Amino acid sequence: MLDLLITNGQVIDGSGSPGFYAAVSVEDNRVAVHRGDASLLEAARTIDAAGCVVCPGFIDLHSHAGLTILGEPHHDPKVRQGVTTELVGIDGISHAPFKTQEELHRYIWLDSGLNGYPPLPADWLTVADLLGKYDNTVAVNIAYILGNAPVRIWSVGWNDRPASPAELADMQAVIREAMEEGAWGLSTGLDYPPGSYADTDELVALSETTAALGGIYHTHTRASLRARGVMAPWEEAVEIGRRSGIPVHLTHYRQPAQGVGSHHDFLGLVDDSRAEGLDVTFDCYTYPYSGTTVTIGLPHWAKDGGPERLMEALRDQDDRERMKRELVRDRLENNWLTNFTQPQNKQYEGRLVTDIGELRGQDPADALFDLLLEENLGISTVGLGTNPQTLPAFVSHPNGMIASDAILFGEYPNPRTYGCFPIVLAEFVRAEKHLRLPEAIRKMTSFPAQRLGIPDRGLLRDGFRADIVVFNPDTVKTHATREDPKHYPVGIDYVIVNGHIVIDQGENTGALPGRSIRRGRASS
Repeated sequence: MLDLLITNGQVIDGSGSPGFYAAVSVEDNRVAVHRGDASLLEAARTIDAAGCVVCPGFIDLHSHAGLTILGEPHHDPKVRQGVTTELVGIDGISHAPFKTQEELHRYIWLDSGLNGYPPLPADWLTVADLLGKYDNTVAVNIAYILGNAPVRIWSVGWNDRPASPAELADMQAVIREAMEEGAWGLSTGLDYPPGSYADTDELVALSETTAALGGIYHTHTRASLRARGVMAPWEEAVEIGRRSGIPVHLTHYRQPAQGVGSHHDFLGLVDDSRAEGLDVTFDCYTYPYSGTTVTIGLPHWAKDGGPERLMEALRDQDDRERMKRELVRDRLENNWLTNFTQPQNKQYEGRLVTDIGELRGQDPADALFDLLLEENLGISTVGLGTNPQTLPAFVSHPNGMIASDAILFGEYPNPRTYGCFPIVLAEFVRAEKHLRLPEAIRKMTSFPAQRLGIPDRGLLRDGFRADIVVFNPDTVKTHATREDPKHYPVGIDYVIVNGHIVIDQGENTGALPGRSIRRGRASS
């Protein structure tokens, strides 16, 4: 007897091809597609998907859930969107390997406004140990990419200086070991120290090692290079691919704001690179808002040495005055803050920094610095970070994928945390018709699986793993907005992970069938 049978639905298999009507069965976490009469098939559970689409589970190539999912394993904001696999370790910020628990805890602290904390003090050191934390303890599958920051901390330390030849060789050895333990490639976040202290030559050398093992280069590019030209940060990424031979993936790629270049320049860079013979792809999110840790807006010199140095700079009057002069003012004027833990600061949830300064009777920068001290650096910020007029061009481009870049804490998170994937189905496909439904599903399923190299997910094909979504294409919708972001979508009735029903008629069953998906052992 089959474990599960889904009947009467329109199968859109993730390939980009048009849908067709068939039954989909699951047995021992394997899919089979049955065209024709399925009435003789017997299953422990049958789902009637009449009027619905049956497709592969969505794969999110930019997730900040690596730590928070350990404390909230049911992962409702994402699994209710249809997400069944997430890539963590992005932006150069992964949480293994480390030599000591102290170094790991310091690193979690430095970027706590972006990735949060695990439920208990972290007790792992290696990539293998961390990946083991996810097996059958969380709702979705977890794939891991190695951030260059922990690699640099391992060999160079926390300071802004070039790596010596011996340190570079050590970093390459760390990459080889991490990838042997299951990492899918190398990520960078070149606005986040200490990973941002790596120069282009260092990243080329690390990418050569990564490419030799079949990995990709997944990059949040270096914004400081915009002083050389609008496209310079992304041109550096392409140059790293050109020199090292590594496949390049530009993450949260978009026109940053109106008047910052043209979206034709951004998309043209990808098209031209591919025409040259380079392997370049990108992902984008589907709301116009950016989101990250507040500390990204503080100058790199204030973090030269680690989180303790940043706390010292926030306390020192001379350093504060220098930081004020170097702050990007729109981060104060146009961004709202979230993730306050101190009771006296809860009143500031969702407010602009300028408004908070007025409430506190302070210059906005001083208010921000004091709040960072009070909150031990763990504040998140959200603001308009994309030209909304050109966003559809990125969402619909054939070389682009969909990824959430979702931060999963705070009372006013970015609305894409709850709505990134369903808004594609409801707005970009159904309402505005920027792309066809089969193509939209490809961007969320087989394309990201192909980009990573996962061989048995992302398609509904015989023998593939049973990660499946059943949704109503006429009613699927998100209500997540800037003012009211924490809303689950409607119209996504069933989500199946590794053959287990996690969302059943729109409700979470409590099942935790997720596993780590490791390079070289993707079927484990």
